Amino acid sequence: MNFNKGYTYAAIVLFVAANASFAQVKRKPVVSPREKPITAVTVKGDIIPADPAVIIGKLPNGLTYYIRKNVEPKNRAELYLVNKVGSVLESDPQQGLAHFTEHMAFNGTRDFPKNQLVNYLQKSGVKFGADLNAYTSFDETVFQLPLPTDSVKIFEKGFSILSNWAGYVSFDTDEINSERGVVLEEERLRGKNAQQRLQQQWLPVVLNNSRYAQRLPIGKVDILKTFQPETIKSFYHDWYRPDLQAVVVVGDFDPKKVEQLIKDNFSALKNPANERARTKYTVPYEAGTKVKIATDKEFPYTMAQIFIKHPKDNDKTTIGYLEDMRTNIFNQMLNNRLSELTQKADPPFLFGQVNYSGFLGSQDALTEIAVAKSADQLKLAIDAVLNETERARKFGFTETEFTRAKEATMVAMENAWKERDKTKSVSFVGEYQRNFLESEPIPGIDWEYQFHKNNINKIKLNEINALAGKFISDQNRDIIIMAPEKEKAKLPNEATVLSWVNTAGKGATAYVDNVSTQPLLATPPVAGKVTAEQKDALVGTTTLTLSNGVKVILKPTDFKNDEILITGYGMGGTSLAPDADFISDNMADNIVGSSGIAGFNQIQLAKMLSGKNVNVTPYINENSEGISGSTSPKDFETALQLIYLYFTQPRKDADIWQSTLTQTKSVLANRSLDPQSVFADTVAATLSQHNFRRITPTVAQLNTASLDKAYAFYKSRFADAGGFTFTLVGNFDAEQIKPLLEQYLGSLPATNSHETYKDLGIRAPQGLVTKTVYKGIGDKSVVQLVFSGNYDYNESNNLQMDALEEVLNIKLIERLREKESGVYSPQIRASYSKIPVGRYNITVSFSCAPANVDKLIAATMEEIAKVKESGAQQVDVEKFTAEEKRSTEVQLKENSFWLGHLSGSSQTGTNPDLVLDHIKNLSQITPQTVKDAANKYLSGTNLIKLILYPEKNSQAVK
Repeated sequence: MNFNKGYTYAAIVLFVAANASFAQVKRKPVVSPREKPITAVTVKGDIIPADPAVIIGKLPNGLTYYIRKNVEPKNRAELYLVNKVGSVLESDPQQGLAHFTEHMAFNGTRDFPKNQLVNYLQKSGVKFGADLNAYTSFDETVFQLPLPTDSVKIFEKGFSILSNWAGYVSFDTDEINSERGVVLEEERLRGKNAQQRLQQQWLPVVLNNSRYAQRLPIGKVDILKTFQPETIKSFYHDWYRPDLQAVVVVGDFDPKKVEQLIKDNFSALKNPANERARTKYTVPYEAGTKVKIATDKEFPYTMAQIFIKHPKDNDKTTIGYLEDMRTNIFNQMLNNRLSELTQKADPPFLFGQVNYSGFLGSQDALTEIAVAKSADQLKLAIDAVLNETERARKFGFTETEFTRAKEATMVAMENAWKERDKTKSVSFVGEYQRNFLESEPIPGIDWEYQFHKNNINKIKLNEINALAGKFISDQNRDIIIMAPEKEKAKLPNEATVLSWVNTAGKGATAYVDNVSTQPLLATPPVAGKVTAEQKDALVGTTTLTLSNGVKVILKPTDFKNDEILITGYGMGGTSLAPDADFISDNMADNIVGSSGIAGFNQIQLAKMLSGKNVNVTPYINENSEGISGSTSPKDFETALQLIYLYFTQPRKDADIWQSTLTQTKSVLANRSLDPQSVFADTVAATLSQHNFRRITPTVAQLNTASLDKAYAFYKSRFADAGGFTFTLVGNFDAEQIKPLLEQYLGSLPATNSHETYKDLGIRAPQGLVTKTVYKGIGDKSVVQLVFSGNYDYNESNNLQMDALEEVLNIKLIERLREKESGVYSPQIRASYSKIPVGRYNITVSFSCAPANVDKLIAATMEEIAKVKESGAQQVDVEKFTAEEKRSTEVQLKENSFWLGHLSGSSQTGTNPDLVLDHIKNLSQITPQTVKDAANKYLSGTNLIKLILYPEKNSQAVK
């Protein structure tokens, strides 16, 4: 469940992204063995050992448990209940009740009636949704419970909670009836859109009309509305049983005590008499190829998805692991080639991807995705993606590609190995969960790293090249075409689509690997000097001033072994761009960041950096410009060289410029079909009072844009580093890196211009504003209520604003979700800023049935009025302070938190030391201070109501 209680569609994902990145090396390989090449000789592999750091046991009743001591984060633990129970096990009258059962686990158990469980955990610092969570899929239901271990009482209570979920859910009739509305609203939130309607057309085809096609986790609306309590109790009785359950516990604790807690809390659970067999369903093989063409009025893309399914080979030995490594390398190399195509001036598609991985129902699949720029160019997109797979099949990959892919694989594995004692507990949980559900080996990072070191160079290029022929087939293949309904007349028929796919790649030629052998930085710059140094012992920072005026804030940490995070900023941003040039200037950072650097285009640069753990990106936002990046200590100098070059030798690439324009225009062409996009554009326009800088540009505006103007603006923003401040957080020695900082940051150009941002005067409108949008055919509305005004930015006010946000979050979940059963996940977001001027926004948003909009807005305003009149309830203050204390304790041990905090404090001119008093200052929050904040910030003087209704409602209004 994404927010509170929810479901997933397992491995079936509709992924549309016009400018997505892909083919990323996994930090740790997923052990999901593939079928052996047809020509391979059967060889018996060695058994993969289990990590000795994991205690694996089984109770007499069949319940499995996994226990691992891990101290990151300190004084915390992850408790999971994993059930081999999902929607595929439902009988016809139970469709949707696997997911509904997950919901009911939070609505009352033997030891925690009604909502007591959630209340107890919130007071213990566990946040509902963000921490306390669960999901239901086809084959499993998983509950997650992160807890503090420095409170013995709370930690031990967690095992009682898990056992209550496992065997003692109450299924109170009143709670069932109340939860019906919540589950239906979850279905409305995630469905009632083009993706859902299209999925209903193509999913049975891809799943070969198997059991999976008939058992989507959300179920059937009429069943959710009318099922009897006995029906869901029967499902729970049959399937929630210890022989289908596992408890996974990872964290900072004594493993022996945890093992005893598991025995004490779970041994009494019993399997039902005459228990039902847990059938293992599959997606059956179907000969030949099926083609499905599906359209929808609101779908904004034209795309193809091709699934070629293969039986999963459950080889859990070293042979299977090695085959996984080969598959990972294959996926990397093929998708790197597809990525290169997007950098052409006229790219053949908006997005293309090919990936061989686990699918569903004992199947793996080669999944090929091509998102076309328009319906007229669907064949071009399909050809481009399939050409690459056919090119790989016919000619294979090059030695240089192969070498880079192996290097990238080892860099990711080495990074994971170096961080082995700093790995977060939650990272281990997923491995043990898959071991229970899928028998995936769990050898541990030491074994995996050593296996990679010993075997990566034993993998031969011809073995990788053979995979394309193994994966590509015209059997058990499905071709899915999805498009806007208005483009239906332009779409090919099924026979034509099949002919396109069958003939694609016939003229493919061998790939040429364009690699530059030039050094990244041929001549080192003349170094500057450190001219001043200031230490802050409280937060452990050293601030250097370099001879060119650049400031560098250094915070060495031991939170990670192989990580240095970098950010740098200067003030100005696009606020300094003239209105006439804004469209061009607003694209500057994206264009330069995608064009490579110095004499290297982006393709050459990426290949040069392969095998290095470094990422550096320039940015320009409305009020500042700068650099963000990350690296390892080993590649720190390379990161600084890249920063230096983005200042001194930015590159403009006409092909990248044209590609960006082409793709952006293609995305805009059908944007108005999607109700959510139309509503988002209306929200942006209303909140900015129609300032064109905050609104999605039109094609006509893009036609006025100029690469030369964009490039000139970028150079102007990075011409004077003298006003820049860099922040570095991570594993480094401040003294040792000084020479490198002097070399590369101290040599940056400085003109002493003292530029800063300009207040553009963009504000939310004052007074009471209501904006209604009628768009969409689904029975679904979206509501946003925005309170705004001037704000005095300081630590005290910020704390009170955060408390008000969480109190409202608690009250609106209680009212709109639990009492009214009218929404699934109300969202309350309080934002505040100092730059360019002090302003705040508090936004309440939710989706609901159109018929309930007025009622739920009234309920929201009523809850706000209660807080304004009586203040917060003491219990809600306690929940906020507990949650904030726990989250702050964790954040203070994270590099990313300190990077943002130190850089943000520098920009706003606030004292970074104040964060150390944050937990102590939580005592300042009282029911009265929340009341005062509510009256100050939620007066209603400035209130914007934004409502999305389906189109049919506009007729009712008329």
